[in-house]
Amino acid sequence: MKSLSYLNKYFFKYKWQLLLGILFTFGLNYLYVQMPVIVGSAVDTLEDNFDPENWLNIALTMGGIYIAFSLGKGILLFFQRQMIIKMSRYIEFDLKNEIYAHYQRLSYSFYKRNSTGDLMNRISEDVAKVRMYLGPGVMYTVNLVILFAFVLYFMLNTNIELTLYVLAPLPLMSFLIYKVSSTMNRQSEEVQREQSRISTIVQESFSGITVLKAYGGESRFESQFNTSSDSYLKKQMNLVKTNALFMPTITFLIGMSTVLTIYLGGVLSAEAQSTLSSGNILTFIFYVNMLTWPFASVGWVTSLVQRAAASQERINEFLQEQPEISNPTQEPFQFNGKISFNNVSYTYPNSGIQAIKNLSFTVEKGQTIAILGRTGSGKSSVINLVMRQFDPTEGSISIDDQPLSSINVEDFRNQTGVVPQEVFLFSDSIRNNIKFGLNEGEDRTDEELDEIMKVAHVYHNVTDFPDGLDTLLGERGVNLSGGQKQRLSICRALIRKPKFLILDDCLSAVDTETEEIILNNLKGQIQDNTTLIVSHRVSSIRYADKIIVLEDGEKIEEGSHEELLAKKGVYHEVYQKQLLEGEQTENKD
Repeated sequence: MKSLSYLNKYFFKYKWQLLLGILFTFGLNYLYVQMPVIVGSAVDTLEDNFDPENWLNIALTMGGIYIAFSLGKGILLFFQRQMIIKMSRYIEFDLKNEIYAHYQRLSYSFYKRNSTGDLMNRISEDVAKVRMYLGPGVMYTVNLVILFAFVLYFMLNTNIELTLYVLAPLPLMSFLIYKVSSTMNRQSEEVQREQSRISTIVQESFSGITVLKAYGGESRFESQFNTSSDSYLKKQMNLVKTNALFMPTITFLIGMSTVLTIYLGGVLSAEAQSTLSSGNILTFIFYVNMLTWPFASVGWVTSLVQRAAASQERINEFLQEQPEISNPTQEPFQFNGKISFNNVSYTYPNSGIQAIKNLSFTVEKGQTIAILGRTGSGKSSVINLVMRQFDPTEGSISIDDQPLSSINVEDFRNQTGVVPQEVFLFSDSIRNNIKFGLNEGEDRTDEELDEIMKVAHVYHNVTDFPDGLDTLLGERGVNLSGGQKQRLSICRALIRKPKFLILDDCLSAVDTETEEIILNNLKGQIQDNTTLIVSHRVSSIRYADKIIVLEDGEKIEEGSHEELLAKKGVYHEVYQKQLLEGEQTENKD
């Protein structure tokens, strides 16, 4: 229960719903235990003092009281469930929001360490299991305690000896139900795991349908699917068999308890000076049946608590995770345009790979700095460092001569537009995908969107669609080409009118002619702003004020396009190679 103690704050928050639920539970169980007394009294009255003239009136009176008690019990049961089950739903809502808000605060490195599926599972499946403890688990436990106290009181007042005999089998029944429930839960988890495997196979086959068909992998995926389906069927049938034993087990135990009550009650009532009547025996039979399900639910509730504790422990692992990067201040920050790297080095903690080694450079307001390098040279790490997705292991980064670690990083990011290398588009309209780049509270007219799309040279593509800006994109923009997706991503960054623009190899999917058009259009947008361009293509960066060439995280060359060509170094070699490749491509065309 240690892990579940985290939820106590929510019980306190919704204490009035919980207390009212407990109060209604007291009321409904008091009426519930009175109903067998009414039946027993009616039997004794009709047996001992049978009046041929008034028996119908007595029966109707007793029946009316029984119906009234039953109606009152039903009303209180409704309010009990309204209080406790609704409370569990409110807590589920709050817990999911707390987890999601915490996810948003966690650092970039957290998402590098954990899979998306695991993150989704903790906010959905694990929270659902916790809710079962908060709702049904709490409700049945409270109900059992209160009902057992009432029943035990009435039974002991009637006959102590018969009470001890009758209640003796109930713990055994709880144990057997617990064992059956545990088996069912284990088999159910196996079924869920197999169902997850089937879902993964189907999801991957749909997402990667192009690759699957290109490599003729249909038969391999079908074989995997059939194997997993057969395993799922086998595990599901095992669960069905165990489930089929559940109700017969309960029914058999109820029958045994009832037979025991009748037999022992008859034996005890036949003894001399016995005060045990037929009505008392019938009342005991009712009480035994009343306690059967609450006691049977002990095993089920115990299993719920175990599963909820395991799920809450998994949830707590993430909730206790602290963001490595936190906003140090809420003081407003206005970016003026200067960025400095001072002997910056960074080593990835998990792999131990040193991505950046002793890197230094300065870029002033209105300047464009470009970084060139092969895959794995550390280009993307520079972007993550300047956006403070993680902090350098050595050296320092300054923004307007202030340490990056001391400024309001949220304000800084709100004034930055990033066009990432891996474009992500939402399954939404083109308009909303572009407007996603706006800061909260901002908006743009369609005319302004048109201007931005013209700068990114995608306006003509959008207007060709029948629905224009209202065109709905498929998953990850599947109905667009790679170049169109990159250009819409540029629109998303430009729409916020950033003071600092970062282009991370964002023109790799467009041809050189389109690239030239976009770069020329961008000149008017970025002339007063600081710009960082990361690329492996010289054509994308040749107009930059300063170019840095990286290799294995180290700066090996720095200068303008003309200066680097004059050095006849690595940059010159890359330029000549790409120039030759471009000429060969043109000749083939």
